[in-house]
Amino acid sequence: MTGPARGNRVKRALAGGEVAVVVAGHSASSDTADFVGQLGFDGLWLEGEHGAVTWDRIGDLTRACELWDMAAMYRVRTLEPSLVARALTLGVHGIVVPQVSTADEARRLVAAAKFAPQGARGVSRGRRSYGRPGFLDEENDQTVLVVQLEDPDALGNAEEIAAVPGIDVVFVAPNDLAQAMGHQGRPDHPEVAGAIDATLARIAAVGAAAPGTLCPGDQIDRFAGLGARFLYTSYDAWITAGARDFRRTLDAATARRTARTDGAA
Repeated sequence: MTGPARGNRVKRALAGGEVAVVVAGHSASSDTADFVGQLGFDGLWLEGEHGAVTWDRIGDLTRACELWDMAAMYRVRTLEPSLVARALTLGVHGIVVPQVSTADEARRLVAAAKFAPQGARGVSRGRRSYGRPGFLDEENDQTVLVVQLEDPDALGNAEEIAAVPGIDVVFVAPNDLAQAMGHQGRPDHPEVAGAIDATLARIAAVGAAAPGTLCPGDQIDRFAGLGARFLYTSYDAWITAGARDFRRTLDAATARRTARTDGAA
């Protein structure tokens, strides 16, 4: 038996200088993983901060991701070492931590997620260790660690955070940043957009961790041009856009039919 897929597709993309795209949704299921996986994306974002991905679902969700050689990226609700270790033990391939503002906090994440000598994660192997005698070293090499910057103070420390060994992605969170800058619901506000763009460029210039951010479909050229290599998108947005387009098309067709009928009368 060969066992489950080895490695981490997001990690491979980042190491190769490519762009990794991770898809999110607040109602993720194993079927969702199959749907996203067959479209060729690199990872599935499992929402543990705002969403309903509970501990007992992580095993099946991560197994479904592995069927498609897709990384399961789990966002914990806070930087608590026990939450990080538990998620990894249950099978996730990467950790996302919100509200990271300093390099010391980034180093705490590395310590929580990595086994010795890189960190101090407790040795509990979990399902992905089965049949893998070199699991501890492989886990250290393959786990993806993402920190989110959500306020101006965090942005000011972006280069120092990006230089922390073991951090793979420094992610600028546009909606939280807009709120922190006094522009609630306006990540497109010039002041916010300018701060995002400048920070992504600064992170890229460090040449260590990859810059990342939320990327609507109409912003791909913008963020790719700034060197962002970890892009988050939401299938909730796809469904909304598709449904609205269908509704507009249907309403227009219905209006034309009504006009023809009225004219014939």
